[in-house]
Amino acid sequence: MKISKAFRASADAVVYEGDCRGLLEQIPRGTLQLIVTSPPYNIGKPYEKRMRLEQYLEQQQKIISRCVEALDMRGSVCWQVGNYVEQNAIVPLDVALYPIFKSLGLKLRNRIVWCFEHGLHCSKRFSGRHETILWFTKSDRYTFNLDDVRVPQKYPMKKYFKGPRIGQYSCNPLGKNPGDVWIIPNVKHNHVEKTAHPCQFPVELVERLVLALTKPGDWVFDPFLGAGTTAIAALIHGRKAAGAEIVPEYVKIIHQRVRLARQGQLRIRPMDRPVYDASKPYESKAKPVRIGPPHPTLFEVDLTLPAGRAL
Repeated sequence: MKISKAFRASADAVVYEGDCRGLLEQIPRGTLQLIVTSPPYNIGKPYEKRMRLEQYLEQQQKIISRCVEALDMRGSVCWQVGNYVEQNAIVPLDVALYPIFKSLGLKLRNRIVWCFEHGLHCSKRFSGRHETILWFTKSDRYTFNLDDVRVPQKYPMKKYFKGPRIGQYSCNPLGKNPGDVWIIPNVKHNHVEKTAHPCQFPVELVERLVLALTKPGDWVFDPFLGAGTTAIAALIHGRKAAGAEIVPEYVKIIHQRVRLARQGQLRIRPMDRPVYDASKPYESKAKPVRIGPPHPTLFEVDLTLPAGRAL
């Protein structure tokens, strides 16, 4: 059995094994409502070939340009990146990539800082504990569902103490805007979502983007699928998912995770779970999630993981 590489508008999801440019050639212009990805950082991970920064940016420009062509006029692009490191000096990739998006006519709506508390420890500089999501839109008319991603108010019972609304609650009863600094644990060895992929981002990071920037039935695309996190976040919220991955082992993991989600057995960290509650001992609990019935043309692939590999 083998997976189909053809993009089908009638499918619920498309998982393309190969370079994303091959899939992008099949997607009609204006099809995608949201593009979310964390591209290779060009730091020599097993799935990437390290190249000069100039070559890397040129490669990114070609991919970003084709992504923008496939994007709907009301759509968004969210490019999540960290730092390129060379001779112990860093280059913030969001700064290096910004001119590419700007040259394509996209408008930066937010530079979202994703904060986490664990990672590699540095000895010659402060340890990096944040990365950046650049959120661009193609036009001034874009989808933004703030009410779907509000978070609890810090002072939910606060009231006006003077003026015509004295005594009334001064905060939105649905919660507050989450702001542009997001504190979400990254996926390390003890995280319930951890797979064999070395640079996996958490489902809840993408969930917030999916809920805020798309509607049910919209297409969410990831040119670098990795462990399939973007696809999972899209499918469990009733969106369609498409993406590409060049490593066969990771493709199998993507399908395994989707199968578990179909069965209601995929464990993910819930969006509403506090990062840490000092009053309670740490509990490694997770919320099992489920997606709807599979589309008959979705996945024609052996879903068995390599021997000895556990999710």
